[in-house]
Amino acid sequence: MFGKKRLNLVTASLLITAISFGQTGAKSFTGYVNTFMGTTTLWDSADLGYKPTRRAWGGETYPGATLPNSMVQVTPVTMWRSGSGYQYEDTVVYAFAHTSKGHWNLCYVPLIAVSGKVEPKTYYSPFKHSRESASPGYYQVYLDKYDINAEVTSTLRCAFHKYTYKNGEGKKLLADLARSNERVNEWKIEKLNDSIFTGNQKTGANFYFYAISNYKIRNVESVKDGDAEVSIVNYIDKAPNDPLEVKIGFSYVSVENARMNLEAEMIGKSFNQVREDATQTWETLLSKIQVSGGTEDQKETFYSTLYRSFLWPILLSDVNGAFKNAKGETVNKGFRYFTDPSFWDDYRNKLILLGMISPDVAADVIKSITDRGEIRGFMPTFFHGDHASTFVAGSYLRGIKNFDVKKSYQLLLNNAFVDGKGGRPHLKEYMERGWISEMDVQNPRLETVAKAAVTKTQEYAYDDYATALLARALGDTKNYQALMKRTDSYKHLFDSQTQLMRGRLANGEWITPFNPEQPYFEYMYREANGWQSTFFAPHQPEAFIALYPSKAVFEKKLDSLFTIPWKGYEAHNITTFIGQYCHGNQPGHSSPYLYYFVGKQEKAQKILNLIMSKYYRMGPERLAYSGMDDAGEMSAWYVMNALGLYTYSPADPEYLVTVPLFDKVRFNLQGKPFTIIKKGKGERIQKITYGGRAVKGYFVKHDQLQQGKELLIETN
Repeated sequence: MFGKKRLNLVTASLLITAISFGQTGAKSFTGYVNTFMGTTTLWDSADLGYKPTRRAWGGETYPGATLPNSMVQVTPVTMWRSGSGYQYEDTVVYAFAHTSKGHWNLCYVPLIAVSGKVEPKTYYSPFKHSRESASPGYYQVYLDKYDINAEVTSTLRCAFHKYTYKNGEGKKLLADLARSNERVNEWKIEKLNDSIFTGNQKTGANFYFYAISNYKIRNVESVKDGDAEVSIVNYIDKAPNDPLEVKIGFSYVSVENARMNLEAEMIGKSFNQVREDATQTWETLLSKIQVSGGTEDQKETFYSTLYRSFLWPILLSDVNGAFKNAKGETVNKGFRYFTDPSFWDDYRNKLILLGMISPDVAADVIKSITDRGEIRGFMPTFFHGDHASTFVAGSYLRGIKNFDVKKSYQLLLNNAFVDGKGGRPHLKEYMERGWISEMDVQNPRLETVAKAAVTKTQEYAYDDYATALLARALGDTKNYQALMKRTDSYKHLFDSQTQLMRGRLANGEWITPFNPEQPYFEYMYREANGWQSTFFAPHQPEAFIALYPSKAVFEKKLDSLFTIPWKGYEAHNITTFIGQYCHGNQPGHSSPYLYYFVGKQEKAQKILNLIMSKYYRMGPERLAYSGMDDAGEMSAWYVMNALGLYTYSPADPEYLVTVPLFDKVRFNLQGKPFTIIKKGKGERIQKITYGGRAVKGYFVKHDQLQQGKELLIETN
């Protein structure tokens, strides 16, 4: 009776949400989310821009069950050491992992139901997409090998597995703890009592679990075949037709904390209750941006990308606040502890969107990176770039101030001025020379490992600008002036002869020979070529354009970026092109907007519309992204442009106005709703008003939007 009443309450809540959305009887917000978007791979040379000899990187997303920025992602593994663990073109399921990101790591604690005799090397089961389904907070697939219908759902720190056996008997749960997408250093699983098993899997981190089953456990046995070993939880059949249900709590601290998390979040709830709670959590988040007008396809793409924008970073702390810090100590500092963001990817848009929708999460992420930074001496960097500066400054200037900004700022100063391990690579040279020289490499290739000196110089200049904005806000005039002097460092690498950014040797000579169409992973440019890297100076668009003889000359050069054909170079993470422009990777994502600064806004919009219409629903299934989602950056790019507000310079508390996809948008901005209205069907912005007053230029400030008025964008 309680379950039925709860279901009715949830259904009523969703109906109310749909009514407020202006679509009575239509889909809920979660109903528009397709969790399979980004899971497919492009193979067609017409899509990729080259003839593939190997698998290109797809969106590397996952379809499994999770909550916004949660610890647990319960998702199927169809191939080990693939991006997220799941690839749509695969035909077998190995297990359900409980962590995923899309970067060839994680995929911790793989579990799956089986029956009969189990072979450690071939236990995986074939499956068909026709018998697979998913929605936010839920995933289901039929395991053909075992005639088992598998369903999973989750809370913030727990997973719920439900397995319905066709034949009912012989229930078993397989744990493949020797595997993950990372090297496994140790693992353990053991029976605690008749219904509970516990254990851990240690890669770099130690991930603990505490699991309760609705069937009695006979034993936990090890099954080996050569170097393959799996563990089998054997159950005693009590009522063969009842599904096997396993509730699992997780923790990065201890098994005891995993038990605590389970008891706090899942004990006493049915599978359907947990699933309904997950759905409602996503409904609440997605409802913060309500769109009307546009096609059903555009709404599906929009809410699917909005969903993907809130999966990373993930939670690391337990319900009592405890977490393992960077020293491996168990501490509790009164905030939720999160992983580092993927700074090189998502500083451009995703982290700002996070703060716009979930400012409390953004603040705790800043507290988390500051905590790690105080131990290591530097604010965390990621992969190649150093963009915590943009996130912290952009968040603070947008009103997110419930963190110790002085501590965070000091660490950003360390990154900007202190040379050392953990900080900016080649910082000493950057400070002394004003730019970073490239290594003298004969016959460089795509895979050449060097400094990526051009990209680093450009990005450090922008990071200096972001930190300078924070210095100014905090009244630190000395460091503001020192940092601002470095913000035009990129100019040293502008070659006026080719009118492109070009690497220089330590003696000042230009890199020769120079082919700006040749892509590199780490030589001169990071995952890009000279064309894709040239147009990055979001803090100084006018000054950058002034490097050219005239605006007309610059416009012609920018035209060439989008018209010179890609010459068929194959790089599995540089895919899909408009001329030389690559939307499948991040380095050039700000380039189209430069048309605004030469009075040709409509040319930018033509490109933006092409990208939104073609590059997010690609391939025969219309599920492929043009490139890797990179922890939500690709998704957030779509969200912001579909709304008509892009974070051209994310450190600045303002947005570049573009033409929205939708006629009306109601945006709940940090708890204060405002409205965006589009009038007209054209690509040229004729007039922008906010609250009835004309907006000068194309930028609208964050604090303006917080006034809760109407942003009107008129086009022709």
